[in-house]
Amino acid sequence: MVVALVVVLTRDGSEPVEPPRPVEAPRASPAEAAAALASFVAGVDERDGEALAALAPDALAEVQEQLSGIAANAQSLDLRDVSARYVDQVGTVSADGDWSGVVEMTWRFRGFDDAPASADVVVRFAHGQGDELAISGFGAPSAAEGRVPLWLRGELAVARTEDHLVLVDGEQREADEVAQRVARGIPVVRKVLPEWTGPVVVEVPASAADLDETLGVAPGTYAGIAAVTAGVGTDTGEDAPVHVFVNPEVTDGLRRAGAQVVTSHELVHVATDAVRRPVEPWLLEGFADYVALRDTRLPDRVTLGRAIEAARRDGVPETLPTAADFDTRAQDLQARYEEAWLACRIIAERLGERGLVEVYEAVTRGAVLNRVLDRAGLAPDDLTATWRAELRRMVARR
Repeated sequence: MVVALVVVLTRDGSEPVEPPRPVEAPRASPAEAAAALASFVAGVDERDGEALAALAPDALAEVQEQLSGIAANAQSLDLRDVSARYVDQVGTVSADGDWSGVVEMTWRFRGFDDAPASADVVVRFAHGQGDELAISGFGAPSAAEGRVPLWLRGELAVARTEDHLVLVDGEQREADEVAQRVARGIPVVRKVLPEWTGPVVVEVPASAADLDETLGVAPGTYAGIAAVTAGVGTDTGEDAPVHVFVNPEVTDGLRRAGAQVVTSHELVHVATDAVRRPVEPWLLEGFADYVALRDTRLPDRVTLGRAIEAARRDGVPETLPTAADFDTRAQDLQARYEEAWLACRIIAERLGERGLVEVYEAVTRGAVLNRVLDRAGLAPDDLTATWRAELRRMVARR
């Protein structure tokens, strides 16, 4: 038997002390979140900057400006198929009632994306006017969960034609410059791949950190990468959007010719649907550089400078670059790109440019690269031997 003994303390032996009243802790409200998100989607659909700004807390003018800017983006980007479905709470509710939730969002740029992109986005909520739930921002405070699509970052600079759409978190001048590089790069790609018709979308976040968050990857993943062609959201279907994403912290430090090569390189990835095709990394990157560098007439000491330095320091590699060599944080990454380009140049010299294209296209359809090379009359061992001999020659000559 368990006997419960309740003792009521008194202050002076006569007056009972009231027990403490339970304090109700603030809780997340999925229903309120869903209502706020519905208002957000309606404001985007209607391109209503005032309605979107009204969803921000009164004290957060920067968030009001950000939400208003999203309406401008909806207009300039012709955003369609926007949806926002509340999924679950993230973390705990703060003492003042602020909290975050995972939201499944979809969106599409009309005229450029065949189907909507889909991704989980962390939305931050706070109490607004009249104690209604407000939207106080996007993205987890640690930037470790979900992603933040560029169009959610406030009003963007946009440049567009029928062939391309450029959106930049920066000045209009930057958008125009990127658009000019895209316009110059399209005919470069079509000289080798004349059947490609585009279109292409290029997104330029404000920083390398924002690039990682735009793509939903770990911080620092693309810190040393000039640009990357990637899926916009988490869908991987044949119609899922694929865009070019630029790291301004790297490209801003390049000369005009270098920035142009980077742009043309990424356009090759778009033209060949490289994101969804099973191609050996050295062939994938080497082919893109072959097309981008085809008409530049730069000397080998420039186009192969880092590869020559790496070979002089560490010796000529025994094999062509592996998948691990193309990790975004790998040492001597640029040297590996140059080595891959040299291998593709050798294929073009031995089989002709059309032969290189046929090898590449066969592999994108699932053929085994070594078998394709054998059938084309270039044994893989012969390719590697020639490639190593070229590197040794360049090291000795420089």
